[in-house]
Amino acid sequence: MTRNLTRLALTLALACSLPAFAAEDISKVNGSIETTAGQSYGDLETVNGAVRIAENVQAGDASTVNGSINLGEGARVASLETVNGSIRAGRNVQVSGGIETVNGSVFVDQGSRIGGGIETVNGAIGLVHTEVAQSLETVNGDITVGVGSHVRGGITVERNHGWFQGSSSRRKPRVVIGPDAIVDGPLEFRREVALYVHKSARIGQVTGAEPVRFETETAPQD
Repeated sequence: MTRNLTRLALTLALACSLPAFAAEDISKVNGSIETTAGQSYGDLETVNGAVRIAENVQAGDASTVNGSINLGEGARVASLETVNGSIRAGRNVQVSGGIETVNGSVFVDQGSRIGGGIETVNGAIGLVHTEVAQSLETVNGDITVGVGSHVRGGITVERNHGWFQGSSSRRKPRVVIGPDAIVDGPLEFRREVALYVHKSARIGQVTGAEPVRFETETAPQD
């Protein structure tokens, strides 16, 4: 019995001393990244190309400069970042960190959870039955906290400080808090916006805008 216990202890000690298997990173300059459903990867990085994360894939950080990022149903990643491209997450996706883009929209489908915040400059943010642990932030984009979504931080629409004041900066961003949606933190608008809040939604303190209440499934058109 003692010999068997000693052998077991040595086996466990050896196993603990071995380095853990690390999923392989994929890094490119030119070209898209494709993944295989159900597989595990490290970081996924490209400069000129899209990143396509298949269903039930587990991966580290996913990033590109010129390209979109798409996540299939049930994917789990650390964070998502692009400069010129959109980010679209399917159902039941989990992102442990945040989501960020400069020139592109972000859409997250139902059942998904985002552990950080979501940030854009020139792009819309759309959520459906999604939980976001931190805040939503944009400069020129629309924001829709869709039906049943929960933003545990707040919402900020920043003033455009850029040298070039294009047509997107002159248009008022449209912010919609939909049926049964919740925004726990403050809603701070540092430029003029059109703010619509459903009668069943719950929101924090609003600064810089006057909420327009609505009772229909969709918000009124501007």
